[in-house]
Amino acid sequence: MFKLLAVMLVSAMTMNAADLPKKPYLNLAAIKTMVAASEAKAKELNVEVTICVVDDSGNLLFLEKADGASLNTLQFAQKKARHAAFYGAPSKDGAETVKKGNVEALAFPEFFPNQGGLPIRVDGRVLGGIAASGAKSEIDEQIAQAGIDALLKK
Repeated sequence: MFKLLAVMLVSAMTMNAADLPKKPYLNLAAIKTMVAASEAKAKELNVEVTICVVDDSGNLLFLEKADGASLNTLQFAQKKARHAAFYGAPSKDGAETVKKGNVEALAFPEFFPNQGGLPIRVDGRVLGGIAASGAKSEIDEQIAQAGIDALLKK
């Protein structure tokens, strides 16, 4: 009886790689699609920005600073993208939270109250965040949105 129970437990605990859950992620092709569209939108709007893409954990996947973008945009773009990925919401929501007087939110991990970062959401799941920095915040968000739009059309 004991041997039968042990065999049943071992076989129940054995797992194949095929049994693992499948997690969608941002691959290089997806990143290139988004970045190309964001670059095109920035060019159309005649602005020079830094573009950033992070995964759902906020890890940096892509960072590119246009020649004319200021150095601080390297940090801002990353902060906007991480906010969007962590909270599954536009970084603009962070700015609205602070405007409403909730300054405690500034202590939240990866919280950044500045427009321009958007979550990358596919089939209802947040895969990461994309952001632009270097133009007016509304324009930064338009550039990020162009990247998401290109990805979702694919």
